[in-house]
Amino acid sequence: MKPPPPAAPERPDRSDRPGAESYRTLDRLREAATAGFSTGLSPVALGMALFDWSAHLAAAPGKRLELADKARRDAAGLLAQAAALAADPQAEPMIRPPPQDRRFQSEAWRQPPFSLWAQGFLLTQQWWRDATHGVPGVSPHHENLLSALAQQWLDMVSPANLPFTNPEIIARSIRSGGLNHLAGLRNWAEDMARLAAGKPPVGAERFRVGHEVAATPGTVVFRNHLVELIQYAPATGTVLAEPVLLVPAWIMKYYILDLSPENSLVRHLVRAGHTVFCLSWRNPTAEDRDLTLDDYRSLGVMAAVDAVSAILPGRRIHAAGYCLGGTLLAIAAAAMAGARDDRLASVSLLAAQTDFTEPGDLGLFIDHDQLHVLESLMWQRGYLTAEQMLGAFRFLRSDELIWSRMVRSYLMGERDPMTDMAAWATDSTRMPCRMQGEYLRRFYLENALATDRLTAEGRPVALRNLRAPIFAVGTEDDYVAPWQSVYRLHYLSDAELTFVLAGEGHNTGIIFDPARPGSHYRIASRERDGACLCPEDWARAAAMRQGSWWPAWSDWLAQHSSAGRVAPPAMGAAEAGYPPLEEAPGSYVRQR
Repeated sequence: MKPPPPAAPERPDRSDRPGAESYRTLDRLREAATAGFSTGLSPVALGMALFDWSAHLAAAPGKRLELADKARRDAAGLLAQAAALAADPQAEPMIRPPPQDRRFQSEAWRQPPFSLWAQGFLLTQQWWRDATHGVPGVSPHHENLLSALAQQWLDMVSPANLPFTNPEIIARSIRSGGLNHLAGLRNWAEDMARLAAGKPPVGAERFRVGHEVAATPGTVVFRNHLVELIQYAPATGTVLAEPVLLVPAWIMKYYILDLSPENSLVRHLVRAGHTVFCLSWRNPTAEDRDLTLDDYRSLGVMAAVDAVSAILPGRRIHAAGYCLGGTLLAIAAAAMAGARDDRLASVSLLAAQTDFTEPGDLGLFIDHDQLHVLESLMWQRGYLTAEQMLGAFRFLRSDELIWSRMVRSYLMGERDPMTDMAAWATDSTRMPCRMQGEYLRRFYLENALATDRLTAEGRPVALRNLRAPIFAVGTEDDYVAPWQSVYRLHYLSDAELTFVLAGEGHNTGIIFDPARPGSHYRIASRERDGACLCPEDWARAAAMRQGSWWPAWSDWLAQHSSAGRVAPPAMGAAEAGYPPLEEAPGSYVRQR
């Protein structure tokens, strides 16, 4: 019998070698420097996507012939359109822009030669969409990334962006004698000066925190290193027994939920007879670089639940989370359910994802290479700014969020009116290095929450443990958290679930006061352990209603509350260790 072969020597852990950390530091410094020049995008990721696409396109003669044939047919069609326009300037266009593209909606774009330029641009846009999709063998991630990049280049050279090819700019220049360009130059100089000085955009100063926005009366009743907890003053003689706890996203200031009085979800809930608490996140600094995602759960959501429970002992809590705050609330609620902690009467998730299989447009910029670049950038600074995150969304919606605004401001000489929501969007918070890296890796790359691979206090976080009734909201035009992605919660929990599909986008669909006309929503409920429909079947079956979904939610909260009403509670509870600290909106919201 032959002796067993000798065991292979263990491979040494290279990270333990002397100087290993110095080598890693050198790598991170190089990545951070590169990210500074590439606006946070990874040149390697972009290069890999381009190589993947071009190599497979070169090996696909059928796809190349298809694209050549489409280019030939488009050119012939455009020539035929030019002839038709010569005979009849009102001839029907051969291609129309999609409904969400508002650049060519003006009647002036129906007149030649502008109509011909617009149709040529739309045909080119369509050709590049076909060219970047359907190439055999290309990774779907690379396919989508290349398509987005091609769209950005096309948006840059759109005839709507050029002063001599945009009929609206030409007409304005004729009417004003060219003064629109002078006004545009003045607008540009003012914007550049504000950018250099670190000031918010023009008009944002009119929406002061604690005055025009974040003005609902209340008191800060708890503060730790990460959050302040605001308790709002009652607006009715009696209130529902169970309080509402709001968990906003940590990427922005909390007052997206408490904008101007006519646009405040907090005010709506208070006036409907709810006792409302809301978290206000601290703006982290470089010293907070080691805060973790679980710190945000324990020091944020759980600390707030403990405080509300102490202020209103014996009462269960309606917890509601918006965007990333909803994802964090889902983690906390599932962890509580797994630990048999039944203090939550219900869970409401507003435009919040729990399954990141279809993460939305941000997923284009999250792969292992891109995350390495972001982590290096955060490692150097200790945090990531919200402006860097929002830059990715502006990049993906450049026609709407960049070029169209520049055309109006710098070529038409018009300022977009500043609104409370637009002013709030300029008031961002930072994200600690470790927490943000964990969030992107665990959710976007690993989808850990949906696959039961998260833990809290040593126990698995399983959404299937949720038994409290759930109210979830998605919005039709949401590129941050697509409604089909939000809807996937149906597949992860068997709890009673009411789902709303609201009109508008990620922010405007959630913040829509009932007094404002317009909008609509669909709503349907699934009983506990009930059958689950696919999103398309759900949308066809759900009841369509006009207006804001806020009253439906307020009614749902009342239905899941104790019968009858009680006297409004006192502000805070000094005897329980939660004395009133200062008037709302507190101090954390003012941190820059």
